Amino acid sequence: MNSYLQVQNLTRRVGDKTLFSNLCFSIGEGQKVGLIARNGTGKSTLLNILCGRDQADEGQVVFRNDLRIGYLEQTPSYPPELTVIEACFWHGNETTNLIREYETCMASGSQEEDLQRILDRMEVLKAWDYETRAKTILSQLFITEFDKPLSKLSGGQLKRVALANTLIMEPDLLVLDEPTNHLDLQMIEWLESYLSRSGMTLLMVTHDRYFLDRVCSVILEIDDETVYAYHGNYAYFLEQRAGRMEAARAEVARATNLYRTEIEWMRRMPQARGHKARYREEAFYELEKRAHRRLEEEQVRLQTKTSYIGSKIFEAEYVSKRYGDRVILKDFYYNFSRYEKLGIVGANGTGKSTFVKMLLGLVKPDSGRFVIGETVRFGYYSQEGMQFDEQMKVIDAVRRIAEYVDLGGGRRLSAMQFLQHFMFSPRQQQNYICKLSGGERRRLYLCTVLMQSPNFLVLDEPTNDLDISSLQVLEQYLQDFRGCIIIVSHDRYFMDKVVDHLFVFGGDGEVKDFPGNYTQLREWERLEPAPVKAGSGGRSARGSQRVRADQAERRPRMTFRERLEFQALEKEVEALEREKSEIEAALSSGSLSTQEIIDLSKRLPVVNGLLDEKSMRWLELSELE
Repeated sequence: MNSYLQVQNLTRRVGDKTLFSNLCFSIGEGQKVGLIARNGTGKSTLLNILCGRDQADEGQVVFRNDLRIGYLEQTPSYPPELTVIEACFWHGNETTNLIREYETCMASGSQEEDLQRILDRMEVLKAWDYETRAKTILSQLFITEFDKPLSKLSGGQLKRVALANTLIMEPDLLVLDEPTNHLDLQMIEWLESYLSRSGMTLLMVTHDRYFLDRVCSVILEIDDETVYAYHGNYAYFLEQRAGRMEAARAEVARATNLYRTEIEWMRRMPQARGHKARYREEAFYELEKRAHRRLEEEQVRLQTKTSYIGSKIFEAEYVSKRYGDRVILKDFYYNFSRYEKLGIVGANGTGKSTFVKMLLGLVKPDSGRFVIGETVRFGYYSQEGMQFDEQMKVIDAVRRIAEYVDLGGGRRLSAMQFLQHFMFSPRQQQNYICKLSGGERRRLYLCTVLMQSPNFLVLDEPTNDLDISSLQVLEQYLQDFRGCIIIVSHDRYFMDKVVDHLFVFGGDGEVKDFPGNYTQLREWERLEPAPVKAGSGGRSARGSQRVRADQAERRPRMTFRERLEFQALEKEVEALEREKSEIEAALSSGSLSTQEIIDLSKRLPVVNGLLDEKSMRWLELSELE
């Protein structure tokens, strides 16, 4: 395998904080590498160093000669006056620079040999069809208005333009920093398929765990200022990392035991150890460092007290909303039930965030209304994020909201303890907010929402910029949350873990309700090309709901999980009935021993009880058929 780049003893510090130290790794031709680390540990900084946007304090990066690198930044920026197609020529890469050189040469009437040299290079780099390739990839990313100014694009559309700009280059090494942020699910799946099929060498940072699992063949993890390589996909990484952490914990335990012995020797008077070898004293300090090493532990499941929430949550009464020719909702009716965990998915621009803002009263519908229950207390996490005082410390920003978080049952956490659950160490809590990374700010914003003890959480793209460790903590929190949840997210893994049914926004006011998570939705779509609609005259999978005023009330339909349970119950009931018949026949035969009669007489009431229980549940589910 040809080596594309080698990272040798790379070290980077920011102030008194060391992001990474003596990093060493290499990337070979054709490898697809995923980079994983906590927020604030230097992922984006490392990519900037590799792509020449930043410099390391120590070490070097060695590239193969003439290696072409394409880099998609986490937050791409362009002059707003550019059009979509002009943006594809704006970033200076080898091909676009050559095209400009050709145009300059033609305008100035340069010598023929200079023009011939440029023409030869344009043939090699396929520069003649660069604009055609750009329009082809933009179209695949559903960007078809090539002359539209960038200032009129949404964040997701701008990210797609930047992605197209990077892919058009056909680089030898493609470097992507959070490529799935602001992309809708359709685009994420397209990119996942494109990269999986491509022979392109890839290095990327992403929190999308399905994306990592299906695209990457190597995982690099930055932890404790160093890098660990795992030659496999994300599932393999999880397995191997668990083994590494267990071995590390055992090493720390051994070092701690030895440290207790050595510290007694170090505490003696200098005269008592003056004759000892110097190396033992030096070894003690190295041992102390190992014994005090802080390992990332699995986060404790955190349950906080939520405010009481009544049976009346909210009712959307035939809500309609449009912006010009774009229809968001049309006669949408839905009755939200207690403890629902609803996910909202759909392409960018179909109205997901607008729906959430109408529910919260931030945007008024054109017709219809939302009726909110009196006990509902919203906690809202928005895409725009919270504006913090940059010169305030992390702990002070949280204490402005509450000094303590009530866990219920007489238990409570201080603001400092609550932050530690969301991976802000005591030292990090004393940092000024201006020093936080983008992901750390998002995590802090999330803490300020959750600690207010809401009973109805509305989270609009909560996974953007959060690292995988933070996502795992959030998932556990939401799974244990005793209240209602609405989540707008493009993170498929996250949705699968948290929500139990989905609203699928299809555009033009179409909203479909699916009783399951995202993976189950995709499975259902393969089996059922036309799922049942809700919203625009549709119905809910939860509770009773009217379809239209002139239509009769319909029963709730069976969820995906309930259908699987129903099928399993049919087999279980059949087996129990068979066992009951066999026991009764045996007891009537008169050929059993005394012990066999005793055993079967004990088993028969157990079978009858199970049969009654399973049959009753089967009847309940059969009513949903």
